[in-house]
Amino acid sequence: MGNKANHVLAADYGAGSGRVVRGSFDGEMLALQEVHRFSNDPVQLADGLYWDFLRLFHELKQGIVKGTQGLTHPVRSIAVDTWGVDYGLVDGAGRLCGNPRHYRESRNADWMKETLRMVNEEDLYTMSGVLPQQINTVFQLVGSLRENAELRPDIRMLFMPDLFHFYLSGQQACEYTIASTSGLLHAGEDRWNESLFGRLGLPETLFPPIVRPGTVLGRLTDDLCAELRIEPMQVISVGSHDTASALAAIPASDPNFAFISCGTWSLMGMERDSPVLDERSRGLGFTNEGTVSGKTRILKNRSGLWLLQECKRQWERENHIFSHQELVHLASSAPALQSFILPGDAIYLTPGDMPERIRQQCNATMQVTPETIGAIVRCILESLALEFRQTLDELELVTGSRPNVIHMVGGGVQNRLLCQFTANSTGIPVVAGPVEATAAGNCMVQFLAHGEVGSLSEIRKIAAASFTLETYDPEDNLLWQEAYEIYQKTEWAVNEGIEIKRS
Repeated sequence: MGNKANHVLAADYGAGSGRVVRGSFDGEMLALQEVHRFSNDPVQLADGLYWDFLRLFHELKQGIVKGTQGLTHPVRSIAVDTWGVDYGLVDGAGRLCGNPRHYRESRNADWMKETLRMVNEEDLYTMSGVLPQQINTVFQLVGSLRENAELRPDIRMLFMPDLFHFYLSGQQACEYTIASTSGLLHAGEDRWNESLFGRLGLPETLFPPIVRPGTVLGRLTDDLCAELRIEPMQVISVGSHDTASALAAIPASDPNFAFISCGTWSLMGMERDSPVLDERSRGLGFTNEGTVSGKTRILKNRSGLWLLQECKRQWERENHIFSHQELVHLASSAPALQSFILPGDAIYLTPGDMPERIRQQCNATMQVTPETIGAIVRCILESLALEFRQTLDELELVTGSRPNVIHMVGGGVQNRLLCQFTANSTGIPVVAGPVEATAAGNCMVQFLAHGEVGSLSEIRKIAAASFTLETYDPEDNLLWQEAYEIYQKTEWAVNEGIEIKRS
């Protein structure tokens, strides 16, 4: 990069870990360097499940210090992206009103039921474009209001990345893409839905202004610069929802593409000019969220590598220690297309003995029971690919368009077998990479704010030039079509509680 390089910091928080990455851009290529990584461990108390925001902010400060060391040119800015829906409350003096609640909080199911007595699912979906699920911000906020009937008018709600930005810069604002996950905006617009607030009894004073990705919020506070002994830098709102940042860095040249952001979970969808709000879309479980460019990502939350991660943990408890690469190698040697599970079934949602649950579901549907470690891993990866195929078919139903290519980004693309299986299952080429799409998108939107790049299409060209991409062409189409038909029968059998026999 030489002395021409510009530097920014991207703080990327996932539900299990976080990291701070330094992005360096010389006008043509982006280079990323991870400077700090840390775990994100929720804390269970007697009254519920919380995020440890104070610890997470401490780790952010450590990342800033490490990210600014040893440079000939100062870091120009920092931006934070996180998972969606969760938020913190801040009072008029800037004090945090307790640690933010976790979206897996068990009480959310009750708050969802109470909210849906005031506004039904169909209306909520049509108003906001967001699929009603118990994790949604709108249901959590109704719960907060019921627990704090005397919610003072000086209290503001800030989504998780906005909360970090507030304590970095002192500025309160809600960024559009993260707000679009909440169920509190007008569908496809960067406007709070005041009529919904009125129906739910949510005070309008709770909600700060909404800002677009690429908005410069301000600078690091003087106190923070003095504490960390660093030079000032700007604080920028990017695509503050991690999926929005990842989508910004997808190296797409053909506008008719589907995306899979694959990690512990997978988000699969398409980029559209406007939201899809009909009953079919809602019935199939699609949600509409904002993009960096102001378009809509219509997507579905699907299973990711959670199943494989949980199996790996179980095998480690049994003293079978394998790397992910070794597990993929074992799977590649196992017989193909023997048995399939439903990766999104409720039995797989909680931690535990995942290999045994997989065997039980295969038994219950009268399929070959995967006994070896390789067979279980292969069953997981093939089933994930078939779930992607199902989602692709559903996307075509709701959008009227079948994509020409699938762009797969995130940590899951390091699993080459899953990428190949996805191409085989869908019959569409898969372009895998970049692995670090979220950090890349976060950094490049900062450079957009600095005037170093001019558009989203330019960002995508830079991503294509800066990272190694791999294309997987479909293979064994007939075999995978047969497998998909069996997968569909398996889904029907599981949903109906009926045993099927495989011919």
